[in-house]
Amino acid sequence: MAPASRLSTRVLLVCAAIGVATGLLGGLEGWLAAPVVAAAPILYGFVLGVHVLPGIIAQETLRLPWVALVSHLIAALASSAVAPPYTFRFLGTALLFGALQEGVAALVRYRSWAPWRFFVSAVVIGVVVALAVFFIADLGALPLWAQITYLALAVLGPVVWTAIGLGIGVGLRRAGVARR
Repeated sequence: MAPASRLSTRVLLVCAAIGVATGLLGGLEGWLAAPVVAAAPILYGFVLGVHVLPGIIAQETLRLPWVALVSHLIAALASSAVAPPYTFRFLGTALLFGALQEGVAALVRYRSWAPWRFFVSAVVIGVVVALAVFFIADLGALPLWAQITYLALAVLGPVVWTAIGLGIGVGLRRAGVARR
């Protein structure tokens, strides 16, 4: 008989529910991305931060390895159903954010689930996103005040969305979703 998987059917179903719910928000972000970049590019990093939710909620709720990455991939598929033109962007974001969240959790050997750990991953994601979008969208052409505002909001976005995700995850744990 094969050993039991750490990702039981129950865990996968919880990841799927989290992924689909947050994927709907991600799909909405996909459609908002172009108008936000065109109208107010300094806000884009903050809006993009919504994509931290699947991993944060899954890790806070289940407190298991791999749930962030699984939830992110399912969220990317759900987002792709809402906004098909952005499928590859959603998948890339899911892999990047999920890997960063799993990496930070792995550094503490999946033993610390204190809020600080989630905020460390949020800041890392914010910095990565801020720098990537800064160069891709040529935000260097903006006035200095706009560049500074963009960088601050791009780092702050994942932090704010992480706080929201932690609140949701705590509520799901209290509701008994994480029962063994």
